[in-house]
Amino acid sequence: MKKESFEKEYETLVKVYEEQGGEKNTFKNEKVSHLLIEQNRILSANSTKGIFMDVNKIENGVKIKMRVEKGFKIENPVHLCFGILPKEGLQEIYPEIEVEDNASVKLIAHCLFPNAVKVKHYMDGNFKVGNGAYLEYSETHFHGDNGGIEVIPRLKVEVGTHGTLRMDFGITSGRVGVLDIDYDIKARDYSNVDVNTRIFARENDTVKIKEGVNLDGEYAKSVIKSRVALRDKAVCEITNITNGNKAYSRGHVDCTEIVQGDARASAIPIVSVAHPLAKVTHEAAIGSIDKKELETLMARGLTKEEAVETIIHGMLR
Repeated sequence: MKKESFEKEYETLVKVYEEQGGEKNTFKNEKVSHLLIEQNRILSANSTKGIFMDVNKIENGVKIKMRVEKGFKIENPVHLCFGILPKEGLQEIYPEIEVEDNASVKLIAHCLFPNAVKVKHYMDGNFKVGNGAYLEYSETHFHGDNGGIEVIPRLKVEVGTHGTLRMDFGITSGRVGVLDIDYDIKARDYSNVDVNTRIFARENDTVKIKEGVNLDGEYAKSVIKSRVALRDKAVCEITNITNGNKAYSRGHVDCTEIVQGDARASAIPIVSVAHPLAKVTHEAAIGSIDKKELETLMARGLTKEEAVETIIHGMLR
């Protein structure tokens, strides 16, 4: 249901969403919970059975409280669309999301800034995954080709006993601009955490990623996986942190960065254990495109540039 009348902004943002692969009529489907926010304007909102949603406008953005009620399995993904259409602007998003015990939901966040020249998008969130609950959170960005955007996501997550958290963050088309991610996740007994980040940085894009998981419960498990491709003069620094604090907790860090041109990359895995029965492992690889893979694709008729793009998009996929 439309909260305010901003028809032009609504139609434009939906068009960008669909051009980037979004499903047509998502925001008109009464069976799909959603939010559509342009700067601090609530263009459209819908909540279905099992989901409580309260959205409040603030000066430069919105505060969101969302709760998936105990035991509810939400069939359709919840779509959260945030964007700024002008060339300049500031957007602040403060989400508090709770998935109560034994509930499950998939959230898909679309962050759209097609004309960004001087734009800042700031997110400071708190998620709570209850006991036996399941939360899948996928966030995809499109920034246009100007590179004039700064994205700063801050997120704290608590995952309860036997809870599951799946997270995916991606910027693989358009310019990244400046990206500064900071995630802090706490996992309880028998919980499962999976964090994936996929970035393709170009020109003078700057990427900083810090993702940390504290395995604070027995038999808690986590995987942090980062896949970043850099070219031109792009710069990336990745810090992946996993702390195995309880018996039988298991964590793994997996980071791969492909570097081309004058780009620069670094990976800092920080792993620790505070119990003799905990185990945390890590692997990191930074380098250029594999020569054999490149030659194989070129032998099949692709140009060198096409072959490089194919390999990079395959890795990011």
